[in-house]
Amino acid sequence: MKENKWAYLILISLVWGSSFILMKKALLGLSPLQIGAFRILIAGSILMFVGAKKLIHIQRKHWKPLFLVAFTATFFPGFFFAFAVSQIDSSVSAILNSLTPLITMLIGFFFFGFSFSRRQVFGVFVGLVGTLLLIVKSAEINPHQHYEYALLIFLSSIGYAYSLNMIKTKLSDLDALSITVSCFAVLMLPALLVLVFSGFFNDLAWTSEASESLFYVSLLAIVGTAMAKVLFNRLVQISSPVFSSSVTYLITVVAVAWGMWDGERLTLYQLFSVVIIFAGVYLVNKKPKKELLRPAKTVA
Repeated sequence: MKENKWAYLILISLVWGSSFILMKKALLGLSPLQIGAFRILIAGSILMFVGAKKLIHIQRKHWKPLFLVAFTATFFPGFFFAFAVSQIDSSVSAILNSLTPLITMLIGFFFFGFSFSRRQVFGVFVGLVGTLLLIVKSAEINPHQHYEYALLIFLSSIGYAYSLNMIKTKLSDLDALSITVSCFAVLMLPALLVLVFSGFFNDLAWTSEASESLFYVSLLAIVGTAMAKVLFNRLVQISSPVFSSSVTYLITVVAVAWGMWDGERLTLYQLFSVVIIFAGVYLVNKKPKKELLRPAKTVA
């Protein structure tokens, strides 16, 4: 199981780390609203085809947490990240997303009753320091970008953190495919409405640029959403919320590498920050020995 969770972590990091450059390319011919909605519809259609029968086994008690997970971890982040990447370098957007482990730990500690070792707490903050160093240097290199859009990524991180803890505590009796299929069953109608009102069917000019954008979104939906969501939900079930959320640190490294390939600048200072991020991942996931930090009061 320990080896499996690391395999999941690395695979998901490679897939989601590549999602930012795919969004960047898709924005050349589509709007952020169209990217977010089309991505959900394509991924949802594939998941319905593969696992629609899983819906039969969903009990009434599951639908409320599934509804919350669907909107906090997929629907709103799908649009928020598309808007953020339209205004900020794709690599910087991924860097900002690495706040997720810290937020996951805090939400799990105060609202779900999880305990953490002091080493894990320290590891999260080490990773956060590396992230902040990257942000500072990126802002110096690109002073004219709109960093107010970083708030959308912060809100997405809160949604991811909440959903991680919700899956671990409220949906642990469901398999990963059931969780993923059910979430997209909830989201397909809202996504279709957004796509219609975005003018996708009326205004889209079928140019080579638009066709390329649709290809990138389809690839993002099939691999980066449908497949990766199933893998990630499984990772949450076989590991801890903090371990699962540490995927955002590795996503950062992959996304920065893609950004560099696409012409985004990367300095030695930033590479040093990546090393710090890796140190944080190691500390967060190292097995605790003795002392655990526990919340004074838990709220399920």
